[in-house]
Amino acid sequence: MKKIINKPEDFVDEFVEGILLAHPDLVKTPGDDLRVLVRADAPLTGKVGIVTGGGSGHLPLFKGYVGKGLCSGVAIGNVFSSPSSDQIFEATKAVDGGAGVLYLYGNYGGDVFNFDLAGDLAELEGIETRTVLGRDDVASQPKDRRLDRRGVAGIFFAYKAAGAAAERGDSLDQVAAVAEDVVDHTATMGVGLAPTILPTTGRPSFELPDGEMEIGIGIHGEPGSRRGPLETADEIADHVVGALLEDLGLGEGARVAVLVNGLGATPLEELYLLYRRTHQILAERGIEIVRPYVGEYATSLEMAGASISLLELDDARLQLLDAPALSPFFQER
Repeated sequence: MKKIINKPEDFVDEFVEGILLAHPDLVKTPGDDLRVLVRADAPLTGKVGIVTGGGSGHLPLFKGYVGKGLCSGVAIGNVFSSPSSDQIFEATKAVDGGAGVLYLYGNYGGDVFNFDLAGDLAELEGIETRTVLGRDDVASQPKDRRLDRRGVAGIFFAYKAAGAAAERGDSLDQVAAVAEDVVDHTATMGVGLAPTILPTTGRPSFELPDGEMEIGIGIHGEPGSRRGPLETADEIADHVVGALLEDLGLGEGARVAVLVNGLGATPLEELYLLYRRTHQILAERGIEIVRPYVGEYATSLEMAGASISLLELDDARLQLLDAPALSPFFQER
């Protein structure tokens, strides 16, 4: 597959530089390391900072959600690789306004290891931290092992809620509790149709025969729950939404936010086909969609496929979801 790049080894630094040049009013780098971005107005004195991070290749996740009402900073790794503990620590120092810093990121081993190291470094500097892991991928582990699940597109809801809580002046413990609450009420499942091609190797991230799909695939190409012949949009939505409803235990009278997310190479028209059927299924079950989101929120370079996320809403979660937010890739006033 052809790619619009220069040297593969410069891919990450160059696209981050492009983001900085395009959005100087929203984000900045606090030092010389392009792998650390923070809000242009960071740090906010007296308010909790929120640091996220992870591998590149998932725009707008992770670096696209740095801004008002969202995350305060991000540490950026190579494609599908964790950022270093030093980069996470630099982001932590840059966003600390004296009220502590929440680490909010996906549940992946390398990220957990390096964020934990950064937290130790922050403690030595007198910066208090808390950690909440996105773990919404229902296909990665059964419900009785939900704490071991991967974090995927549903972490967007946690960014939105925790960012709003920090913006209104909540304490570190309160912001962490908001993030944990949203994570606990979010479920996601994806379907993959074709792999991404890694810029550094020119090779696909996984193999999938023509005419087949993989239900439950991860955003790095991790194995899903089953492979089989490509199904229709309605059949895919039936399977995915059914699994999400069962996992969350939702029934008549429930209210939800729905996120239909493209993985990078799926046309928006196809995402709306999935949303159409998702809306029909939920309406048939007496479940109200209060907030719909359709588009690319967490990608995997040019992987073909999509994911569907549900967040069970109550009044408190809805208020946070509706709060103003502004970043290079998200705007809600």
